[in-house]
Amino acid sequence: MPTFVYVASQDDDKISIFTMDAGTGKLTPKSEMPISDGPHLLAISPNREVLYVGQRGLPGISSWRIDHATGGLTRTGSVSTDGWSASLATDRKGKYLLSAQYQAGHVSVHPLGDDGSLRAPVVERLATDAGAHAIQTDPSNKFAYVPHIARLFDNVMEPPKNEPGPNVIFQFKFDENTGGLAHNSPLKIEPEPNVGPRYYWFHPTLDTVYFSDEQGCSVTGYHLDSSAGTLSPFQTITTLPEGHTERNTCSQIQITANGKFLYVPNRGHNSIACFTVDAAGRLSSIGQVPTEPVPSAFSLDPEGKFVFAAGSASGRLASYGINGESGELTPLETYSVGARPMGVLITRIGG
Repeated sequence: MPTFVYVASQDDDKISIFTMDAGTGKLTPKSEMPISDGPHLLAISPNREVLYVGQRGLPGISSWRIDHATGGLTRTGSVSTDGWSASLATDRKGKYLLSAQYQAGHVSVHPLGDDGSLRAPVVERLATDAGAHAIQTDPSNKFAYVPHIARLFDNVMEPPKNEPGPNVIFQFKFDENTGGLAHNSPLKIEPEPNVGPRYYWFHPTLDTVYFSDEQGCSVTGYHLDSSAGTLSPFQTITTLPEGHTERNTCSQIQITANGKFLYVPNRGHNSIACFTVDAAGRLSSIGQVPTEPVPSAFSLDPEGKFVFAAGSASGRLASYGINGESGELTPLETYSVGARPMGVLITRIGG
């Protein structure tokens, strides 16, 4: 069962394809796929047959069939979107692709063919607010959440701008038969000021979901009411070392498949914040590991043994081994991947 690593380099209009050695985490370059209009987002179908690519320049989204032998890509569909997407995710059954349009301030749901190919027209387009940064369905496939950061168009690659964002999480009900979204009650959760929820990840066994807080430089854990589909916060913990005062924002978030460790990149401090997760879902910091400048995207391998973080300012992908007992990271190798890598996705094919 080969493991492939895909890295989308926005400014080079390409996706780099590597194979990963499951024992050592070493990457071997396989090929590069030219994709126009700034590929910057990656998502995969539940059956791992189809890769979805967000393209910032169009703006739009495309679907690509994965060759199981080589990891190569063949385009199967594409749609344009009203504004570029900040995240992509299929629903749990692979019937729909959900996306959040950041500047346009809405979320969209597109139908997928039986082969996973992207189809039009959109079956749902629902207004939220500017700064919409992510959307995915919960493990039951009945609910979806849309975090909105606290400040718009403010990252470590550009000067800060004093444009307030809504700093909320929208809660929706999702109809897996139609792809429709409906307001849950309450519709919005409002975190503490200037927290800026950005991305999120569900715990593999607990009714818990963790949000990376872009402006707050923290992680907030929420209990998920699996019947009502509503969230309630129970912990917020910083991603930075004590005393750090320089500018920083958080990017993505992932948990190992066994639910023991959680990781969040810091952009500005340029590190990966590492946490252990206890049996109740509470986090404890185990420090930060330096990484490539401005780690806007990263990914864990399916076994939770390795971490790969892309430096959008350096054009390099850094790899780390995960200590299975402590969760600590050990630096391994770095790889050149092209200008402004903004998407990293690792998947095992077959089996």
